Amino acid sequence: MADLRNMNMRAGQARTYDASIDVGLRAYMIRVYNLMAAGLAITGLAAWGAFQMAVSDGQLTQFGQLMFASPLRWLVILAPLGLVFFLSFRINKMSVAAAQTTFWIYAGLVGLSLSTIFLVYTATSIVQTFFITATAFGSLSLWGYTTKRDLSGMGSFLFMGLVGIIIASLVNLFLGSSALQFAISVIGVLVFAGLTAYDTQQIKEMYYEGDGEAVAGRKAIMGALRLYLDFINLFMFLLQFLGNRE
Repeated sequence: MADLRNMNMRAGQARTYDASIDVGLRAYMIRVYNLMAAGLAITGLAAWGAFQMAVSDGQLTQFGQLMFASPLRWLVILAPLGLVFFLSFRINKMSVAAAQTTFWIYAGLVGLSLSTIFLVYTATSIVQTFFITATAFGSLSLWGYTTKRDLSGMGSFLFMGLVGIIIASLVNLFLGSSALQFAISVIGVLVFAGLTAYDTQQIKEMYYEGDGEAVAGRKAIMGALRLYLDFINLFMFLLQFLGNRE
């Protein structure tokens, strides 16, 4: 009888422990998604605001000339890349507030660099592609969160695909092949669709109930950054062959 009571007590403790982990994990993932969504909102506002300042009556303003037709455009393009590397390598030495502020600045810089899409594609097609991306991203991320299948094996394959996309894109800068660009876009969609599910599962597995507030905060920011990059790249590749050009 004593053994039965002890066994019931241990089972009750295990259920309580599992429940506390589940509650903590949900709060952690909600924090990740909220940070990512806020980053996307900042990017969208920055892109639209920069476009409005850059174009007036179909012509580039002085700001537009500076942003799109001067050497400064290379700073706008390359600054987000430098900042994302800085955040990735330095986040463990930063406070949560500093890391989050850096993420907001990065999202704003990405918005400035993406403002050119309003010069190339119609606003309607940009909005439509955004909602298609959001639907696909949400479904893939949900699958990555709920699936019992171990997706870690996909990591090396997706990384090789990403390297292939980068190399092909650099080559196509010189070739200017529309067929190659279409192939890059299709492969890019597949790679970042896979990365969305893979990264979601990896972010989920990063959660540890015993983490302090600072460690948990940094993990949430890095998780948000990974999903943010997946969303932005998925959106851009979809836009390349779904968007209607001006």
